[in-house]
Amino acid sequence: MTQYKLLICIVPHDKGELVTGAAVAAGSFGGTVLMGRGMASNSVIAALGLGESSKDIVYILTEESQRKKIADAIVQAAADEKANFGSMLTIDAAGMVKNGIVTGEEHPMPTNEQKPRELITVILNKGYADDAMAAARKAGAGGGTVINARGTAREDDAKFFGMHIVPEKEMLVIVVEHEKKDAVLESIRTLPCLAEPGSGIAFCTGVDEFTLLGKTN
Repeated sequence: MTQYKLLICIVPHDKGELVTGAAVAAGSFGGTVLMGRGMASNSVIAALGLGESSKDIVYILTEESQRKKIADAIVQAAADEKANFGSMLTIDAAGMVKNGIVTGEEHPMPTNEQKPRELITVILNKGYADDAMAAARKAGAGGGTVINARGTAREDDAKFFGMHIVPEKEMLVIVVEHEKKDAVLESIRTLPCLAEPGSGIAFCTGVDEFTLLGKTN
């Protein structure tokens, strides 16, 4: 079975094409660019409102055999940008649908392998991502990235489950060291804005590789 990896790059706004261009030139299928906003890793800067910036979040799905070539091309393309220009992480992808055909592992086996970093994804009602980031920071997280999103539940679903569905959502993504994962999740879980059923969800994914993009000196 062909194995796949998902490369996620977080770079300044309008730099997503630099990433996708390098990836395509190195043999990737292409990529998807989302818009978001970065949140400062320093709580003092964040409190002053000086740490937010527009971001491009690039998703690139690639075969494992092509991953290193594509990742190296992205690193090289960003080499002349400023230090800490962006970041790139790699996570497992069980399969892909291409031309109507499902490829990859249909039922990937679970693994107990501990990853050095975890990608925490929190989806919650619009307006509460800052609260979640503040809670995560208190538990030891650095910065994060917020992506605007929307829910897809039908009106009948809201009535059936007896809860109010808010269509506007925010998706907060944070990369943390493995040993901080539980503390960060618990800190987010206890937020008042998540007290109601259906008000949010969080999940973790092990990060295979994490790379800072930009100048190294």
